Amino acid sequence: MPPRSAPGRGTGPRGGPRGRGRGGGAARESTRVDSPSIAASVSTVGVKRSGTGTAGRKIAVRVNAFETTVQEGFIYHYDVDIIPSTLPVRMNMLLIKQLQAEVARNVFTPPVPYDGRKNMYASRELPLGPNGSSQFDVSVFASASAGGRPPKVYQIKVTKVAVINPEILQRFIQGEQSQDNNVSTALMALNVAIRMAPNQKYPFNTRSFFTEDGKRPLRGGIELWRGYFQSIRPSMGKMIINLDISTGLMYKPGPLIGLCLDFFGKNDPNILSPKRGLPDRERLRLQRFISNIRITTSHGPSGRAQTRVVRKLSSAGASGQKFTMRESGEISVADYFRVHARKTLKFPDLLCVEVGSGALLPLELCDVPPGQIMRKQVPPHLTKDVVEFSTMKPIDRFESIKKGLQVLSYGQSEYVRQFGMNVNDKMIELTARVLDPPTLKYGQGSKRATVVWIISSLYGLCIDSSLLETCQWIMEHYNFGRADKKFFRPSVIKKWVIVVYEGQRRFTQDVAQQMATSFVAGARAVGMTVQDDQPVITWENGQGRIGDQLKKAGQTCVQQKGEGPNLIVVILPDGGDDIYTAVKHFGDVTMGVATQCLLAKKCYRANAQYWANVMLKVNVKLDGINSVPDLPSLTDPAHPTIIMGADVIHPAPGTEGRPSFTALVASVDTTVSKYVAMSRVQTGRQEMIDDLEDMCKEGLTKWQAYRAAVEKNTQKPARLFFYRGIANSRCQMCANVAPDGVSEGQFQQVLDLGACAAFKIAPKITLVVVGKRHHIRMCPVNPGDADRSGNCPAGTTIDAGLGHPTEFDYYQQSHGGLLGTSRPAHYSVIYDENNLSADAMQAMSFALTHVYARATRSVSIPAPVYYADIVCSRAKNHYNPAGNLHLSDSATHTEATSDLQAFKQAFVPLNPKQSGLMYFM
Repeated sequence: MPPRSAPGRGTGPRGGPRGRGRGGGAARESTRVDSPSIAASVSTVGVKRSGTGTAGRKIAVRVNAFETTVQEGFIYHYDVDIIPSTLPVRMNMLLIKQLQAEVARNVFTPPVPYDGRKNMYASRELPLGPNGSSQFDVSVFASASAGGRPPKVYQIKVTKVAVINPEILQRFIQGEQSQDNNVSTALMALNVAIRMAPNQKYPFNTRSFFTEDGKRPLRGGIELWRGYFQSIRPSMGKMIINLDISTGLMYKPGPLIGLCLDFFGKNDPNILSPKRGLPDRERLRLQRFISNIRITTSHGPSGRAQTRVVRKLSSAGASGQKFTMRESGEISVADYFRVHARKTLKFPDLLCVEVGSGALLPLELCDVPPGQIMRKQVPPHLTKDVVEFSTMKPIDRFESIKKGLQVLSYGQSEYVRQFGMNVNDKMIELTARVLDPPTLKYGQGSKRATVVWIISSLYGLCIDSSLLETCQWIMEHYNFGRADKKFFRPSVIKKWVIVVYEGQRRFTQDVAQQMATSFVAGARAVGMTVQDDQPVITWENGQGRIGDQLKKAGQTCVQQKGEGPNLIVVILPDGGDDIYTAVKHFGDVTMGVATQCLLAKKCYRANAQYWANVMLKVNVKLDGINSVPDLPSLTDPAHPTIIMGADVIHPAPGTEGRPSFTALVASVDTTVSKYVAMSRVQTGRQEMIDDLEDMCKEGLTKWQAYRAAVEKNTQKPARLFFYRGIANSRCQMCANVAPDGVSEGQFQQVLDLGACAAFKIAPKITLVVVGKRHHIRMCPVNPGDADRSGNCPAGTTIDAGLGHPTEFDYYQQSHGGLLGTSRPAHYSVIYDENNLSADAMQAMSFALTHVYARATRSVSIPAPVYYADIVCSRAKNHYNPAGNLHLSDSATHTEATSDLQAFKQAFVPLNPKQSGLMYFM
């Protein structure tokens, strides 16, 4: 049996100085290779690093990583087969602990690390017999078994599958060894070793464990715990442990009734009674929340606490839920516990929980043990609380990480000592470079048509409507929105309507008229043309048929103005999320009319800066362009360039039967500032993009059509830059994964041999993976190098001393800090026919973070990746809100369908009128 990691990849089809692929350069087992030319034969998944950048001013930074040594002896890899194979990780860990401590101490002394599933690692060969395999019978301790019944016996088979020489890790970090299965297995072994001790003491998930220190109770039956993420990974010339702060959502411990009441925010237990009016929908919502939670009950004859797992809730209360007993016939749950367990229920009308065995237990007889991780999405109304708890200034975060190192006590872990790891307790310090910001171009009428984007430590980025009023344009000393700066290409508002969903008592006719006047003034201030000063204004009921209401407003516009609107402005009340979704579906997707939603409380007597920010969105929705980068290497007309961005969004944790949504955006203009978008539906939680080739063809079609019709240019694209956003960066501790979960060779077939060949074009292709959710953080060593938030300034780039030992990757923090510790993006260059230098690649990516249309600052990732992420999240707008498919995160398991074809058939394609516009802004 091979080690559990991704299979090796063959050499890619493209040649040149940056040819790639896994080859035969890997040394295996104890084979030693001393040839000084081995580095030349090392194959990589991505582009080989040919050098580091030199541009920008240098600053010293500290990263949340610690250098560590590794053992010189062999690592023995064992397969663990537990029957039954469907047990949760927690149970598997208990069984292995019992196996090593009690059943086979002679084999497992000292105990060895285990990952909770299939893999066990040892620094010595275990005495498992001549075949390297043994089977053991293990039972859980009696207190965990059902009262009166003997403990259940589980079969565990342990088999040796590989022997790894960790010397390959030393060669790998020195750039003398290709990454293969042995390297990946050795890294997995070390990661399991450092996590084993804390996982035995604390609640844990895949890579983090959590402690009660500083925990905070929330509403909704949830409490927040602090945690620590840890991961061993190879870097340039050294092995490091990446240590970071994490946040865990835990179920509130105590009586299960209390948890259920807290979920609803109520105090009266009778609200949990179907007989007393608990709606079935609310019961299903509660069921989704507590499904798979562990509870304890002590109602049995022995009086000992027994652990059970909640599967679902009964449809009736304990007094109304009946079942048949062989001896006495039909009996209610409440009567059963009164007669047979001598437990008279205080609340007999309350729901029961059905546990894994099928038994029904009244809520009041169940308790929730502490430290249970809630593996479901954070409820929207609690997101703000979670963010506040998780947000820490850089200096506080790094101090907490130092304390975490003491909590971990690597030197005291017998598992860590077995593998010869010696962890340096000083954080790694590196030299980073702060790149100069790009120059941006603006429209005619600006005091300066070309200005330098000033990176100011006083202001942050604006990526959310809730932050609009705090954002500012910092272009020298001018404010955007006055008469000094105009859009590069302002759009035209021909006829428009305002549909108000706030009550007319709050949002009166005078307020609406004042808002319309301010809207017009704001549009004209940035150079936009408004042909109609007096829009149609209507008030509607948000509980009505949104589609019909929007059509009615459009028809009124036709009757009064002679033509339909090209913009619908919608005023929303607080909590108008459902109205927003319906407006986007019926307005943008179905009718093909641009919509702009505004919160009533935000636009009421809003200032000029607010309207300037609103116009950032409106202008691009109506085919305008806000600003363009003045970067000849990117916008050279002699070398036409198309930039694509792709992303995937998966169903929320805890939901079943939902699809994933994919998106691709593509630039269509010479300035790479205007984008079109394509969206698709595919199998849930699949990272590979099924329809990538078709979407690329559609993007190329629109690129050619726009350039021919608008720019009067029929040149073929000479360069194609493809950015693939991925939640977890191509982590060096596992086998590297190219975008879409396919290898670079497969990608070349999809994009080059498929889409490009169909158009008879052959652009030089560069493919970059952008890791958005990793745990590397950086902090300036010198406080004078920090921005106002304490973070590194925008443009801070690390490509030396941290990153893959051989491949072309780097970390870049491209946005200014607002709250907490900023996260840099991790760029991995997978494929590069354009042969870009480190400076050129980093400057291009940094420039693309400045053209995000609805922000007033540079953002954290390149605009095309950001756009693709938005399009994915807006995919639910393509479904009729009145349809049968429920896509809200609060929908229950029973409401969801597992029929992928049903989701595909119900997906309403975008109206052709909007397909060439940035409707998603």
